[in-house]
Amino acid sequence: MNQQLKSHFTKYVYFEQKEIDEILSHFNLSEYDKKEFLLKEGQICRQKFFIIKGLVRSYHLNNKGNEKIQQFAIENWWVSNVESFTNETPSSTSIETLEPTITLNIDKDSLESLYFKFPKLKRYFRIITENMLIAIQRRYEVFLQMKSQERYLNFINNLPEFSQRVPQYMIASYLEITPEYLSELRKA
Repeated sequence: MNQQLKSHFTKYVYFEQKEIDEILSHFNLSEYDKKEFLLKEGQICRQKFFIIKGLVRSYHLNNKGNEKIQQFAIENWWVSNVESFTNETPSSTSIETLEPTITLNIDKDSLESLYFKFPKLKRYFRIITENMLIAIQRRYEVFLQMKSQERYLNFINNLPEFSQRVPQYMIASYLEITPEYLSELRKA
């Protein structure tokens, strides 16, 4: 399992084996059942999670009590509530598993000490954060520029692994359309 994270690190930044070994020694392995929370709304996010196996969603409840899904994450993706983790404030979102999930986790204090010891780890996380911001910007542009049907087609074409693993009503929430309308789109 450490090999998976090592491969992810070295995909973006070169690390020597001894550096990787020390960095990985600060991670903890966690296993979650389906429908288990990594983070609940109102809690302070104390860890970053690297998904080894499984599928999670990040969502919040709107003022009507409806779930609004902001993100899905699968193997080799990082998931966290960045604002809560960084500022140590209560999370406005929950992170829940949709499948049995295995993660490697690191807490903020460990990560900060590793940044000091291995500055290139900070570079790695900067690259990951930039990629995440690009994805958020693209999603925002898609939602501004595309109609519902185009958003759905964009989703299934660009993220086919999700369309097979995520329940349709959750895809509808992510796309900000009703499940009934999504059903009509799928029939067309």
